[in-house]
Formats: sequence, structure tokens, C-alpha cells
Amino acid sequence: MTRRSPLRWFISQVEGTGNFVLNSAEAILACFLPPYRPWLILQQADFIGVGSIFIIVLTGIFTGAVFTLQSLYAFSMFNLESMVGATVTLALTRELSPVLAALMLTGRAGSAMATELGTMRVTEQIDALGAMAVNPVQYLFVPRLLAAVVMFPILTMVFNLVGVLGSYLVAINIWGVDPGNFLAKIRWYVSAHDITSGLIKSSVFGGFIALVSCYKGFNAQGGARGVGLATTQAVVVGSVSVLIIDYFLTVLMF
Repeated sequence: MTRRSPLRWFISQVEGTGNFVLNSAEAILACFLPPYRPWLILQQADFIGVGSIFIIVLTGIFTGAVFTLQSLYAFSMFNLESMVGATVTLALTRELSPVLAALMLTGRAGSAMATELGTMRVTEQIDALGAMAVNPVQYLFVPRLLAAVVMFPILTMVFNLVGVLGSYLVAINIWGVDPGNFLAKIRWYVSAHDITSGLIKSSVFGGFIALVSCYKGFNAQGGARGVGLATTQAVVVGSVSVLIIDYFLTVLMF
């Protein structure tokens, strides 16, 4: 097996990035053009949203619980245990909920999108769509893109709620923090901007993950091995991109 030169690798990466941008632009534009397929959007929303509730609830409640344990240990040194509610809620709404929910959904929904479209590509089902005068980008990308943009913020809000619930249970039942102080600090320090900023982040994450996953699957080649490689690339690129995009969105919002 011959090793590619650094120049060839660089050119292939630039070419791949350009193709992804063009493909994404076509998919975003297709969202506003007929024919509209609401049933397909609802199917994808059910798969991304309803199908992911369990893993989001499980991750959220234990994230809030363990972050509360660590925060209470630090705050107990300064007798500030009452601040744990506001601290955990701010961390969840601003950063932890949108980022961790996006990472969980990348592994579950993003990988499934890449695998499904990759299988359709290697079995020539996508070519059949084109032969029947159906735009494959509009038919395959748009329902997944719109469903992800809508469902990621909803699941992030679920993550917020169960994360705060996990924090409340640990702080009140294990450490004996006064429940009135716990809730009062949340109401005092957490603003609507903190919540909406996290929801905006999650919507951006959802759109980007859907585009990356669909693009990788749509362009898979090489049979079963190619589908597996496309799925792996979709999960890796999507997960790393979430962390990078999160930094720049945080700079812009705060």
C-alpha cells in the first residue's frame, strides 16, 4: 500500500471541505423549496428526539449529580454550599447541556444517519432516486437537517431539567443544603439569556452534525468497509466540531 504525499493529502482535504460546503449550501437552500415532505421530517424527529430521550435523561441526571458533588466539596471550604444550585444550573444551561447532549446525539443519531445513507449509496438506492427524478439531497438531507435543528434544543432543555433535578436530589438529600436557598439562588443568578444561549448552541450543533453525518454517508464508497469508515468519520468530525464551534459561539454570546 503506497503512502500519499503530504501535498496530495492537503489537496484532498481542501477538496473534501469544498464539497462539504457546496453540499451543505444545497441542502440548506433545499429546505425552502418544494416539494415539502412533512411526514419524513416527523419520522426523523421521532427517531432523533423520542428515541434519544432515555440516553439524554440518564446522562443529564448523573451529570448534574456528579457536578454537584464536586461543587459542594469545593464550596464547603468557604461555607458557600447554598451557591451550588446556581453554579450547577449556570454550567448546565450555558455549556454542559448543549455540548454533552450534542455529543450523545452524535454517537446515536449522527452515526445512524451516516450508516443509513452510506448503505443507500453502496447499494445504489441513491442513484435510483436520481433516476426517478427525485433530488436525493432534498429527499435525504432536508428531513434530517430540519429534525435535528428542532429536536436538539428540545433534548437540551430536557437535559437541563433532569440535570438540575439530579443536582437538587444530591444537594438536598445527601449534603443537607436548604432547599429554599438552593432554588432562590437559581432564580437570582440564572437569567433567560443563559438558557436561550444554550438552546441556540444546540440548534447550531444539531444542524452541523446532521450535515456532516449526511455528507459522509452520502459520499461513502467501497462497500461495507466504506460505510463503516464513513460512520466513524461522521462521529469523529461531528464530536470534535461541537467542541470547536462551542468555543466560538461562547465568545460571541458572552
